[in-house]
Amino acid sequence: MRRRRPEDRGPEGPGREPATEPGRGLTADRLLRRLEWRIVRRLDGRSNGDYRTVFRGTGLDVADLREYLPGDDLRHIDWNVTARMDAPYVREFLEDRELTAWLLLDTTASMGFGPVVRHKGHVLTELATTIAYVLVRGGNRVGALLFGGPGDAGVTIPPGSGRRQVLRIAKALLEGPRKGTGAPTDLSVLLRAAAGVARRRGLVVVISDFLSEPGWDKHLGQLAQRHEVVCLRVTDPREQALPAAGLMWVEDAETGEQLFVDTDDPRFRRRLAEGAAARRADLSMRVARAGAELHDVSTDDDLVKVLGRIAALRSRRGGGRVASMRGPR
Repeated sequence: MRRRRPEDRGPEGPGREPATEPGRGLTADRLLRRLEWRIVRRLDGRSNGDYRTVFRGTGLDVADLREYLPGDDLRHIDWNVTARMDAPYVREFLEDRELTAWLLLDTTASMGFGPVVRHKGHVLTELATTIAYVLVRGGNRVGALLFGGPGDAGVTIPPGSGRRQVLRIAKALLEGPRKGTGAPTDLSVLLRAAAGVARRRGLVVVISDFLSEPGWDKHLGQLAQRHEVVCLRVTDPREQALPAAGLMWVEDAETGEQLFVDTDDPRFRRRLAEGAAARRADLSMRVARAGAELHDVSTDDDLVKVLGRIAALRSRRGGGRVASMRGPR
C-alpha cells in the first residue's frame, strides 16, 4: 500500500497553469522560462526584492568564537574552549563566496504517483530546477545525482554554474520517473554515492518521497556530519486518504504487487490514514536524529508559498552561517 497509481486528474491548485507531463513536448528551456515567470520572479518580489533563499551553506574558515546562544547549530560548538571557559562557545565562520550544492533526486517509479497532470515526479522536477536556478544566480555551483532505483546506473551531473548547468539538470529530469524494476527503492545507494562525490563541505538537498528500504538514515547522518542537509519530502494527498470510490485494484509502482481493496470501507480508510501518519512521524524522527531538516511538499502546493514557508521556518531556527544567494540586481 505504499505506492499507488490512480488515473485521476486532480485539481491543479491556486495560481498554477496547466502542467505538461514530463517527456511530452516540454523542453528544458521552456520549463526554466516557465519557472522563472511563475516562481522565481514572485520570490524576487518578496521583501522588496531582498528575498534570501531557504538554502544556505557554511564557510570553512573560523572567524571568531562567541558564547552559545539558543538556536545556534550544536555542530559548531568548540568543545575545547567550552571545557576551558566552563561555558558553551561556538565557532563563527567566514562565509564562502562560492557554495557547492548537490541535489540528490529520487526518480524511482513511486515518484510517478499522483494526478496525471501533476504527479510527484513533476513537482520534484520543478523544485530541483528552481533551487538550482536560484543557487547559480548567486554565483554558486550546483551538481545533481539522479537515482532511478535498483538496476539503474543513475545520472551524475558534476557541479557547474550558470544557466546552462540548470538546463542540464532540467533536461535529465524531464525524462520522468523510471519504470519499476520489481524491487523496492533503497535510498542508501543514493546517499552513499553522494558521500563519494560531495567532497567539499557545502549544501546537500535531498528531494524524494522517502519510500525506501530501511537503513538509509545512517548514511544521511554521515552526510550531515560534513554538509548542511535539507530533505524535501514530496507527497500526494491520495497517499494519506484515498477517495471513496468503491472496489479497486492498487499497485506498488516499483514491485508490481497488487492488492484489491474496498475504498468505501471506513476501517480501511482509517488504517490508511493512521499508517501514513505513523510513517511521517517515523521519518521526521529519523531525519532529525541524522542532523538534517525535513520539509513536506505536496503535489497540491503552490511552490512559492512552500519555499516561503520553509524560509520562515529556517530563519526562526537560526542554524549555521548564512551564505546569501540572491539573484542579480
